[in-house]
Amino acid sequence: METKLLTEHYEKDDYRTLDGYQKTGGYQVLKKALQMKPEQIVEEVKASGLRGRGGAGFPTGTKWSFLPKNSEPRYLLCNADEGEPGTFKDRLMMERAPHQLIEGMIISGFAIGSKKSYIYVRGEYHYPIAVLRKAVKEAYDAKLLGKNILGSGFDFDLDVYSGAGAYICGEETGMISSLEGLKGQPKLKPPFPAVQGYLRKPTIVNNVETLAAVVPILRDGAAAYKKFGTEKSAGTKLFSLSGNIIRPGNYEVNLGYPLMDLVNKLGGGVRPGRKLKAVIPGGSSAPVLTAAECEKATMDYECLAQMGSMLGSGAVIVIDDSQCMVDMLGVLTHFYHHESCGQCTPCREGTGWLNKIVLSILEGRGRLQDIELLERVAENMKGRTICALSDAAALPVLSFITKFRDEFEFYVREGRSKVRGTTYAEMHH
Repeated sequence: METKLLTEHYEKDDYRTLDGYQKTGGYQVLKKALQMKPEQIVEEVKASGLRGRGGAGFPTGTKWSFLPKNSEPRYLLCNADEGEPGTFKDRLMMERAPHQLIEGMIISGFAIGSKKSYIYVRGEYHYPIAVLRKAVKEAYDAKLLGKNILGSGFDFDLDVYSGAGAYICGEETGMISSLEGLKGQPKLKPPFPAVQGYLRKPTIVNNVETLAAVVPILRDGAAAYKKFGTEKSAGTKLFSLSGNIIRPGNYEVNLGYPLMDLVNKLGGGVRPGRKLKAVIPGGSSAPVLTAAECEKATMDYECLAQMGSMLGSGAVIVIDDSQCMVDMLGVLTHFYHHESCGQCTPCREGTGWLNKIVLSILEGRGRLQDIELLERVAENMKGRTICALSDAAALPVLSFITKFRDEFEFYVREGRSKVRGTTYAEMHH
């Protein structure tokens, strides 16, 4: 069953307006928060066990407490770039509940002592950007943003900033570069953004879902939030379910929810006459799980890490037995090659080579040693670059080949797909 903590009112059409949001108690938590001490809010978020919902899963309260204790101006940035293939839960949150995000951001800004904030939205999200801008205007008109919010003496300004459709700008330092008007390229860490981020000032970057979760945490208290999920993965999480599934969409469940229940009970399972073959559990950069592994998987940070994959952004891509893994890897390597920013040689060159080699296998020019070559290139790309895009491209390659090697060998030997029986040329004509 779904646990609707964040998405409780998403079905209501007027929930995206200020009136509709306030009807369900919207901005009441902000009133409560502004009467607390900022450090009390940070402690509450720490105690709740909330972890970053954008992919990394880092404890949110801990991240906030890394800010230097000085009087420098500081920034809160909301990462709404959501470029990870298969992920579409932040989009839903911005379209259905923009004020939930804004309220979470004002509270978080107050907690960390930030007076200025940006929501960085991926360029392709025209409609969510329009909804957000309207909601921000409503909040300003109601004096919930700007000077002296609710008579508390706290000033907080918020802007919506649109990216230009670059996957790399979802990486926090790449996003900061883009916001500064520079090329969207990641920066070396340290210094971490909490010490030196936007405009070289202390900066906190959190995902849409993370910031929205601050509202129920402060409303009900950390202990109530911890009742959801597992001991180390607290709370609920939105999962974007896509691929070969009867009912794709976003589902909010407790962390620790069985993967097969997500696929079969909520998603309605694969199409009749088809068998589950594999699942990518956390967005396209997460290593793939075979059908047998899926039986044992629960959707929390610890379990998936133990299985050699990751929860990531919560994008669950379901693959049935009609899919050719070689073909799918071709799609993934093309994506990462296209999205590499070109700053680090192992990634710039490596993503290109992975894509070339997979393409040569698909076009019937592959050799058996190309499979080992793919593995070698991927191994050499891991952990050698400024950001994780290089690893994100390498991990699917290694997991696809390890778990479905027979399909790659068959494709090399026969020049056609083991699953479909067709060649790449026949497929694409």
